[in-house]
Amino acid sequence: MILFNRQLTTVLLCIGFIGACSRGGPPAAPTPEVYVTPVITQDVPVYMELVGQSRGSQDVQIRARVEGFLDSVTFTDGAFVTKGTPLYRIDPRPLEAAMAQARANLATQQSHLDQASVAAARLKPLAAQQAVSLQELDNADSNETAARAQRDAAKAALDKAALDLSYTRIDAPVDGVVGTTLVMAGNLVGRGESTLLTTVSQVDPIFFRAGINESDYLRFARHFEESGTKPGENAVPIQLLLADGSTHRYPGKLEGVERAIDATTGTLTLQFAFPNPARLIRPGQYGRARIQWELRRDAMVVPQRAVQELQSLHTVAVVGNDNKVSTRTVKVGPRVGSLWVIESGLQPGEKVVSEGLQRLRDGMLVHARPAAVAPEDSAAEPANAGGG
Repeated sequence: MILFNRQLTTVLLCIGFIGACSRGGPPAAPTPEVYVTPVITQDVPVYMELVGQSRGSQDVQIRARVEGFLDSVTFTDGAFVTKGTPLYRIDPRPLEAAMAQARANLATQQSHLDQASVAAARLKPLAAQQAVSLQELDNADSNETAARAQRDAAKAALDKAALDLSYTRIDAPVDGVVGTTLVMAGNLVGRGESTLLTTVSQVDPIFFRAGINESDYLRFARHFEESGTKPGENAVPIQLLLADGSTHRYPGKLEGVERAIDATTGTLTLQFAFPNPARLIRPGQYGRARIQWELRRDAMVVPQRAVQELQSLHTVAVVGNDNKVSTRTVKVGPRVGSLWVIESGLQPGEKVVSEGLQRLRDGMLVHARPAAVAPEDSAAEPANAGGG
């Protein structure tokens, strides 16, 4: 009986072994599915972007030019004012009194001049008849001259008093945005120095100042020279990108270039002017001036997600006609929105893997499917060449 059981077990084991051998090894892994995008060519505008800050085309400091107590502040902080709008008023009464005194002094000196002129006029015919000495005539002429000088000094003092009185009314010197008042009504201003009261900034046009390094400036200057554009002209389109990512609707122009490079930063300051009729941009805002300096014709572009970067080495996975993957090292150019300019390493029409890169290896057989075209891939933004 025991022998029979052993023989039965051996037969069952052999049957199981034979069944296993008939089924073969583990099933083969399925062919991975990837999404590919063709290498396309298109014209790519290359831009230089410079980070900077806006400032008023005129930033006028409003100061107290005479001493006195501030009577009133007649504007709202941050409001738009036109030229001639009253801003402050200093108590005019002390200066009105000084002006009245100067006017009275002028009248007195004018009276003295009139008397001296009459005396000199009387002596002239008498001196001609030798009825009086020439010394008396000379003294009369000298008195008239001295009286005239004193009258002129009194008139200058009256003009000075009138000018000081006019300074008690402080008006906006330009159209623009007025800042926050630094002095409130009731304070004494102008004693010993011209007290700063506020600042008015003309914001249409608005200036935008940005620094540029030396190498980028040379490229920038050559581009303007080749285009024949001079400061103050807008033949080269200049855009202003605001802090929220939007683009200012009005193109600007190069207004001027700083005389020398700043030794502390190694940059040269460029100043641009942008129309700002809606007064959207205020002094002190940050942004980027974008300048087109090159147009690359028929540049090869691929989606940025198709390019892998490792230690400054850029590679892409290319799927050939045999559906096998090959890894290519490429030389990249500027970025164009969600695309990347490829300068060498690919040919137009080749298919690069844009999705599914993680599980690929060189020589692998794949099942390629066309990737969906993203909206940002079909309408690329201009390329950024640096500078900011």
